[in-house]
Amino acid sequence: MENYKLVTTVYVNPTKGNDANTGSKLAPFKSLTRALKTINITLSPTIIHLASGLYSTNSGEIFPLQVPKGVILIGKEATKGKGIVISGSGKYRSPSFGLQQVAMVLLDDASLMGITITNNQNRGTGIWIESSIPQITNCTLKNCGREGIFICGNAKPLIVDSTFIGNGGAGLLMAGNSKGEIWRNVAQRNKLGIVISDFAAPLIAKNTSSNNQIGIALSRQARPVLRHNSLKANTLGGLRVNDHSTPDLGHPDDAAGNIFRDNRHFDVHNNTSTKLISAGNELNPTQIKGVVDFIAVTTQTAQANLSHSTLNDLGGHWANTFIEALITKGIISGFPDGSFRPEAPITRAQFATIIAKTFHLPIIRNVKNFIDIQPGFWGADAISRAAGMGFISGFPDGTFRPEKNLSKIHAILALTNGLKFKGGNPNILQVYQDRAQIPSYATNAIALATQKRLVVNYPEASLLEPQRDITRAEVVAIAYQALVASNQEEPIISPYIVNPNINMPSFSDLRGHWAENFIRALVSMGLTSGFQNGTYRPNKLMNRAQYAASIAAAFEPAVKVRAPQFSDVPKNFWAYRQIQIAASSGFVSGFNDRTFRPHENVGRLQVIVSLVNGLNLSATSEDVLEHYTDIEEVPVYAQRPVYIATQRQIMINYPDPKKIQPYRKATRGEIAAMIYQALVAVGRAPAIDSPYISNLYNSSSRQLTR
Repeated sequence: MENYKLVTTVYVNPTKGNDANTGSKLAPFKSLTRALKTINITLSPTIIHLASGLYSTNSGEIFPLQVPKGVILIGKEATKGKGIVISGSGKYRSPSFGLQQVAMVLLDDASLMGITITNNQNRGTGIWIESSIPQITNCTLKNCGREGIFICGNAKPLIVDSTFIGNGGAGLLMAGNSKGEIWRNVAQRNKLGIVISDFAAPLIAKNTSSNNQIGIALSRQARPVLRHNSLKANTLGGLRVNDHSTPDLGHPDDAAGNIFRDNRHFDVHNNTSTKLISAGNELNPTQIKGVVDFIAVTTQTAQANLSHSTLNDLGGHWANTFIEALITKGIISGFPDGSFRPEAPITRAQFATIIAKTFHLPIIRNVKNFIDIQPGFWGADAISRAAGMGFISGFPDGTFRPEKNLSKIHAILALTNGLKFKGGNPNILQVYQDRAQIPSYATNAIALATQKRLVVNYPEASLLEPQRDITRAEVVAIAYQALVASNQEEPIISPYIVNPNINMPSFSDLRGHWAENFIRALVSMGLTSGFQNGTYRPNKLMNRAQYAASIAAAFEPAVKVRAPQFSDVPKNFWAYRQIQIAASSGFVSGFNDRTFRPHENVGRLQVIVSLVNGLNLSATSEDVLEHYTDIEEVPVYAQRPVYIATQRQIMINYPDPKKIQPYRKATRGEIAAMIYQALVAVGRAPAIDSPYISNLYNSSSRQLTR
């Protein structure tokens, strides 16, 4: 089994979807409202992909949409959500501000990426953030009656690279005791670009506020830090400071770097009784109202102190989590000016240095000296080590060409070669829209890297762009994913990690099969896969080791007891870890002779008892199972699990729903169906209708208490 974090992936399409679907890529929901109802916030994180279209009451949305903890809503970051529009309004009672008209509420650490939000009610707000820590990246907030985003309470959001345009009140308003970071956003044609009030004290950095009435307005006791913002061509003025607010506009050793230019009546209007200090800002003294004291700057250090990151250009960057992880390990670092330059191309020498620091594998081949690498070259040792481990090689003319930029395809090839990954199903390349650009010599390696989840594509996961120069951020991301695949690091959740199972082509032997919908649903969640020849083999029997691996992948169960060391499962057995997980969580057990018998096929009754016991399921009654025609074949110890499984609609009986067939061996299709129904029972997946789901307690209704 692969080492990857269990993440639920859901798809929504307002034009082609149906809320009776499973929410997979092949069968998307119609409304975001329906998708949000499927989420169990106590279990796995969820990524919801939104297709182009209008999400409104006409498409089934119920406003306000409340996005819970651990949910990432993703549209198209490359276009800042163009064509993916959530438009509507609903009554929301704020703990701090009472009844509001809101389109969306972001709770806890929810994330929004590449989506347009609008709320055209007279006092409508696009996004409401209260005492939460969400992230908003590359979104558009437009034509809201009042403000695009309202932030209050003790909120600490990160809002990056987004656009606020045409909002009736403010593009963004922060109140209460909120803090957080507002980076590289654009506010245009709003009444007020950015408003900071009450005791709010955010970092406002590298934003552009132009063609509003006022670029940034402060009131009450606001204490924002303003760095490297551009306030230009606003029809009244750039920055207005009211009441007792005090912006940080720089210090002698910390140049603020804000630019005020072409504002009609003022660049800065200090409407308070307190003198403002300006250090290192571009200001026209004739455009100042009120008292502002200009102080000389002795050093330029603001850049190094801007971000919560140790580097000043990573705030909100899509690869920030990967980069910070490798910085923490001491594998990578930034440049002397405090930047990382994530979008810069990387040279072959720089790549070799990252490889040499990331992986510590045996030297497997002797490396001849490259004719263009002198002994004193800064990267000579790293190049020698990376080549000796088998990751990279030189050119036929004996050169290494250290300053040559590395392409994305060659970076991926280097990792698959060096880590000696085996296998690869070329059918998996169907996930890429531009697969025709993959050269024939690399198809197997790219397929293998995709299967191992090494590939990270931004901004579109389905675009590989194999021939272009790879960026520093991309190298870090795929190197980290290689560590995850090698079980050396914990998985990171990102919508840009290519999940091959979600987009796998149709299995050649599934069409029309009775378990097809269950299997495809599990595939869409990344919880099962087929074989390299493009088949699923739903009628093939499953052995106990394979079943344990399926349980470990589907449920990531918690440890309840210490798992025994089975005498026939050595530590180098392919499913040793999965068997330990399934056994320690109560899903499976061994035999009296301390064996597990991993190659023995698992029976239907074993699967039923396993799911009920492992999930600690209970029933609301203890009815007699007289509706089953072969109930007498079920031993006494298993009768309670059987009626619990029946009541929870986990029991799948094909071809006759009234026959349990307890001693028949279970097929891959049956096990996939029962595992999926178990996920439904615990709130992890939407229900699928099937005539083979046994529902014998209440013949008048298909809906049972869960």
